[in-house]
Amino acid sequence: MSQEIYKQLLEVMKKRGGGYAGLDIPEFYEMAEEMFTPQEAEVNNAMPRGPFAAKTIAEEMGRDEKEIKEILESMANKGLCMAMNMDGAQYYMSARFMPGILEFQFMPGKKTERDKKVSKLIHAYKKAFNALESPEKTTFPSMRAITVDSTIEPGSTVHTYDQVQTYIDKYEPIAVSTCYCRHAAVLRDEDIHGMPNEVCMQFGMGAQYAIDRLGARKLTKKEARNVLDVAEEAGLIHTSVNMTDDIGFLCNCDRWHCTPVTLALANPKPGEVINSGFEPQFNPDECTACETCIDRCPPDALTMGPDDVPEVDLDRCFGCAVCATGCEFEAITMINKPGFQEPPKNGKELKEALKAGGA
Repeated sequence: MSQEIYKQLLEVMKKRGGGYAGLDIPEFYEMAEEMFTPQEAEVNNAMPRGPFAAKTIAEEMGRDEKEIKEILESMANKGLCMAMNMDGAQYYMSARFMPGILEFQFMPGKKTERDKKVSKLIHAYKKAFNALESPEKTTFPSMRAITVDSTIEPGSTVHTYDQVQTYIDKYEPIAVSTCYCRHAAVLRDEDIHGMPNEVCMQFGMGAQYAIDRLGARKLTKKEARNVLDVAEEAGLIHTSVNMTDDIGFLCNCDRWHCTPVTLALANPKPGEVINSGFEPQFNPDECTACETCIDRCPPDALTMGPDDVPEVDLDRCFGCAVCATGCEFEAITMINKPGFQEPPKNGKELKEALKAGGA
């Protein structure tokens, strides 16, 4: 009976979509059976779309409301579903694997033996998934980089969605949690190259869930800006979903472990998978050919040119400004990338763009 429940779980996660939605391989079942008890898997499989109350799903399942609420509470605390308080009433909502459940497992930053086991099982599943599911050619990106606006050349067009400060000003609450990608790597005893870990940010409803259930820290606007300064100094990339109105989260990604970036780097043209709409411009009079920018560039898009000034491969460049933030001589500024397509406004438009692009 329990095996059938996990087979149903596979189909449910496929329908929810997102990254690593579900593949009928041994690694999936090994991961799922460790993360979900049979009772939790059964409740997960019965979850409707959108927010719901425990009473609603209990009635649909023909089960006792108290029993179902206890399971939902356990699932929310384990990062297997979301929970939110709306007008004084408790509601829950299903989650995809990614973005969602796979990341929620590591946001609390715990290092128990179970956390280590889950990290290895998720890693094995993702590795097996990637080996079997050849990445399709990306004709429209689902993720984007947000460049560092202080590095943008005066006179360039800077939309509100190009500025991280826009999202800091817009949302309340704001939370910061452990980077799930790097923390999972730590649990596998991998090197995270000295990168800071408490830099992944959530906004609005997602932030409140992370604060209430996943040990995230609530931030003031000033503290949020300081987190971004730390990320920029370290050479991390601001990334989020490729839309402008409601991003929900802001990751600060590295090139070694963070899923969006590593998947982009597996593409022949990473700059088509993640991009900010900006590209670096080098001032030959200020450049000292120190090559710091080349070392810092996450997609290895820079090489030293014949005139001792860096040159950029725009097929690889994310437009992230990691090169510019690391240049102590301020020889690099970011300028608008010609012909760059404006991001979709919301999830509906993004879904239509992905469908039209064949993604």
